[in-house]
Amino acid sequence: MQQFGTSRIREIADKGLMQLALKVGLAVGNVYRNVAVGCDTRTSSQAMKHALISGLLTAGSKCCDDGVIPTPILAFAAKEFDAGAMITASHNPLEYNGIKLLNPDGSAFDSYQRKQIEEMVLNDSFSAAPWEEIKQSIIYNGAIEQHIDRILQDFPTGLKLKVVVDSGCGTTCMITPYLLTKLGCEVVGLNCHPSGFFPHDIEPTEANLGDLIKATRELGADLGIAHDGDGDRMMIVDDRGIFVPGDKLLAIFAQEVGAKEIVTTIDSSMVIDEMGFKIIRTRVGDTYVSEELKKGGGFGGEPSGSWFFPNISLCPDGIYAAAQAVAIANRQKLSQLVDNLPHYPLLRGSISSEGIVIPRLEQQLMTMNPLSVSNMDGIKLNFEDGWLLIRASGIEPKIRITAEAKSEARLHHLYDNSIRIIKDCTEGK
Repeated sequence: MQQFGTSRIREIADKGLMQLALKVGLAVGNVYRNVAVGCDTRTSSQAMKHALISGLLTAGSKCCDDGVIPTPILAFAAKEFDAGAMITASHNPLEYNGIKLLNPDGSAFDSYQRKQIEEMVLNDSFSAAPWEEIKQSIIYNGAIEQHIDRILQDFPTGLKLKVVVDSGCGTTCMITPYLLTKLGCEVVGLNCHPSGFFPHDIEPTEANLGDLIKATRELGADLGIAHDGDGDRMMIVDDRGIFVPGDKLLAIFAQEVGAKEIVTTIDSSMVIDEMGFKIIRTRVGDTYVSEELKKGGGFGGEPSGSWFFPNISLCPDGIYAAAQAVAIANRQKLSQLVDNLPHYPLLRGSISSEGIVIPRLEQQLMTMNPLSVSNMDGIKLNFEDGWLLIRASGIEPKIRITAEAKSEARLHHLYDNSIRIIKDCTEGK
């Protein structure tokens, strides 16, 4: 039974997940002897964090409790430890929670590391330390300040911009506003209090950011910034109050940092292929991007809002990205940058995977007569004037669909045909 999904454990927060957290702590503590632990603001996170810490201590590992903290800050602090463990379900709904395990360089545990921990958990193949060797957890102070100080080294102060920040009552609620204020910005906060509940669906998509879009327009702000629950994602609204698609933000960030080589996922726009970058594509998931970035590359990102700055960490860092976005907007209106980029219409969506017969689906998709096919992650059909990606979600019972084409008509033809084919490939049809 696979428990880590594409990169981490994410399940409904219940008795079973609390028991799993204890076992994961025992397994991790048997391998890694000094671990930093943090959590997001969800109502279940504190209980789950202490269950994990109990497992680590029982295994004889040292443990530092970083408290409520964004994932990228825990990842930055992990360089002083053997590993980091973050209690979060990221952008999943509030009833979920999970565990993400991190290396000292900030990258998520790779497939070998995940398999090792998973097998130990499933087989109960971990040991408890003798009573006299069990240690106490200690509070780790200073991680937030260290991370902010490091970010401030890369950006000028005196940025006289008005910025609206929607933290969704997540872990960045007190941090991104503070950082941007230090940079000289006038910050208007939306949902910047750690209530334990999310005021809207926490994934920073256009559909979920109506209040941010409205506030950015009405206040005449230079930009709006949104995070997910644990701060590893960041998306923006430009000075017109228009949501900036992640594919365009990927290109803007890559240009800003002067990257010649970009690591991104198979579902990112073909626009970046036309901009002179060397492109390395991976499966969808920040774990795969960070694994590839270990081999090199000046920048990495996913159009869902995960941005990697390798000079800081191999963890996607929405807080650093917020500072980067503000620095860019200080020099040029974001709307102008967006308008100057190439554009092809793109659609992303999903459909329930219940009852889908995958071999039949793959066979039927071939009737669309693609020029080429990639099976890196799901099935990607490449056409002369666009592409279509059909893949199973790693965290939900859904089929993800992404399509891009050189015209709106062709885009809807590809997307609508894929939906029809998927529905035709359910059991009983």
